Amino acid sequence: MPPVVVTELLSDPLSGPVLYDALIDAAVLVILEGYWERAGLLRRAIKGRALKAGLADTLIAQSCIDHDVPLITHDRDFRHFVKAGLKLL
Repeated sequence: MPPVVVTELLSDPLSGPVLYDALIDAAVLVILEGYWERAGLLRRAIKGRALKAGLADTLIAQSCIDHDVPLITHDRDFRHFVKAGLKLL
């Protein structure tokens, strides 16, 4: 699970101890060297095509791209990251 997703889930006021315990036991993707630079360049490339590239979405996409892990989502905004290597389920 991308680290930003853990942050998003835990920041939900309705999340409770059960969710916290489940997330602590979940495998969290490690941030690889150069991640922040790659994420910045990825976001610039997407925005340069006049497409939506929110910061959290970009960080999630970059984590998945770095680890070659498909992203399970219903959020259509992630489709903009497919050309950069993001796999969607």
